[in-house]
Amino acid sequence: MNKILLPTLLLAAATAMPAVAAPPTTPPDPDEMVAYLFTYFNSNDPRDEQICYALSDDGYNYTPLNDGAPVISSDTIALTQCVRDPHILRCQDGKTFYMVCTDMRSSLGWSSNRGMVLLKSTDLVNWQHSTVNFPTRYTKTWKNVIRVWAPETIYDHQAKKYMVFYSLRTSDRDSYDKIYYQYANADFTDLEGEPKWLFDAGNATIDGDIVFNPDDQLYHLFYKQESGRGIYQATARQLTDRWQMLDGNVEQTREAVEGVGVCRTIDGKSWIIMYDCYGNGHYQFCRSNDLKTFQFVQNTETKGKFTPRHGTIIPITRAEKERLLQAFPNHDQPILSGFHADPEVLYSNQTKKYYIYSTTDGTPGWGGHDFSVFSSTNLKDWTDEGKMLDVKGDQVKWATGNAWAPAIIEVKASGRKNAEAAGGAYKYYFYFSAHNPQSNRKEIGVAVSDSPTGPFTDSGRPIVTDADRPEGVRGGQAIDVDVFRDPKSGKYYLYWGNGFMAGAELNDDLLSIKPETKVNLTPKGGSLDTWAYREAPYVFYRKGLYYFLWSVDDTGSPNYHVCYGTAKSPLGPITIDEQNYRVIEQRPEQGIYGTAHNSILQLPTKKGDDWYIVYHRINKHFLHNDPGIHREVCIDRLTFDKKGRIVPVTPTLDGPSAISSAKK
Repeated sequence: MNKILLPTLLLAAATAMPAVAAPPTTPPDPDEMVAYLFTYFNSNDPRDEQICYALSDDGYNYTPLNDGAPVISSDTIALTQCVRDPHILRCQDGKTFYMVCTDMRSSLGWSSNRGMVLLKSTDLVNWQHSTVNFPTRYTKTWKNVIRVWAPETIYDHQAKKYMVFYSLRTSDRDSYDKIYYQYANADFTDLEGEPKWLFDAGNATIDGDIVFNPDDQLYHLFYKQESGRGIYQATARQLTDRWQMLDGNVEQTREAVEGVGVCRTIDGKSWIIMYDCYGNGHYQFCRSNDLKTFQFVQNTETKGKFTPRHGTIIPITRAEKERLLQAFPNHDQPILSGFHADPEVLYSNQTKKYYIYSTTDGTPGWGGHDFSVFSSTNLKDWTDEGKMLDVKGDQVKWATGNAWAPAIIEVKASGRKNAEAAGGAYKYYFYFSAHNPQSNRKEIGVAVSDSPTGPFTDSGRPIVTDADRPEGVRGGQAIDVDVFRDPKSGKYYLYWGNGFMAGAELNDDLLSIKPETKVNLTPKGGSLDTWAYREAPYVFYRKGLYYFLWSVDDTGSPNYHVCYGTAKSPLGPITIDEQNYRVIEQRPEQGIYGTAHNSILQLPTKKGDDWYIVYHRINKHFLHNDPGIHREVCIDRLTFDKKGRIVPVTPTLDGPSAISSAKK
């Protein structure tokens, strides 16, 4: 049976825990800002000049929604039936959104657009729209308009109105593009008055983006200067003041760029600066703490279903994120939004729900410091339950970062007062690896909770240190932990290791290992193309056999895959069937790469032989750009043949169908 389904008699271990304060148990705040929404169009093909969405947890790494297809059809909102350059803004009330975009079909030429589209929404899903066509709206003064490019909206605190600004050029009065502005009417369906000059750099000035910086109390205008082929900046105290041009380029590249977008980070400590390197097949992201100096972060490759052009981003709440995921789901997995890796799956007898715990991914150098937990009742739809443990702070005093590869087990405790009357009490032991600054090595800790979503209380020290190596092991790291309960003996075991596979029995408190039981389980032989052990051990029991799974090759390699062997005891030795050892591997023809670092789930059904494998894969858009930190979580069925051998899993793009419910 699956390790996560089995209750046991265990003395309550909380008395052995040091007094470490845990945060109060509170449900995730639906109004907490947790993600970023990227609005963009895809290419100069008329079929791609439509509004698309992508989501990010960190503001730099994005996953398209709706399988990369448009979320608003241009032929329903635009006079040209095409739109470009969408700019999105959260209004002052916090719950209304304005979006403006260029009403243009580029195949008709770069001087073919005559207006813009104004959109309004209260849920980011349904949008009201109106168009402003300059030749018909301003028949005397602006009838010869040939460009109305890249409109954006900002709230003018002095005028107490929303200003819409844009680049404008006519065939008779302006020799180059200049930035003009107007104020929107109260219901954001039209523009008031006529265009007024706002700014120009003395030559073609386009793609303006304005943000207000509360630190220096200045408005910052970012714009493209065509003659300089770069992004520049100007500042002003008020939006309609004369702007002070600043020296130097903003972009951190010599490539041709356009479509700059600037957004304050969710924590308010820095700014995200993004721009379209339109001739080089990528978007570039930078960071700034003061809007004076800019630091390169990464190039995001644009290909396949994700080819963003000239877009903008805003922070969104947890509720807004969930609403978007429901309205515009991806049928091309992953099952969790954003970048996550090293998934650990759990079925809780206490809540009758499924949970996935993951490494927070998308951070350079695998630098994430917290763990996320997601819940589901059907294995298809997952709810973000928030961050359940942070190793960079007061929760885990012995660690400072690199929160990696968790494991968890549910234990039914005995000997607790009124436990049976309450239907049985449960504890959750969460094992994880993190960086210990004292040893300057990765080591393994454990935290305990009464709930699968926390709060978790750390034991106060690592339970497996870098020195806890089995005899004969050299090199490698104490990471990638797994925990297992032997249904035959009732004993608990811990497994870990990168470069080696170690195993040991846990003491009764589940907070320490028995050193004398340590054993080197590293499978011998094989090669990177076969079954050579690299990392990520995982153990489960089925019909008299102990199955040992592990990952082969590097986590950033397309060849990263899972192999297995079997044993007759929880501490081996492991036997490998030379004809049957692969569990799951890449499918390049489907754009599926790096399928490994897994956990296994046995459904709590009466039949008891329904199994799933939960694993991560490389996001295909980052296959050649930091693939090892751009991973996403997927799930597929796991089956066995009549001899008990694992049938090689074919990874899919949509995963299995939702199950009806979790049954005891």
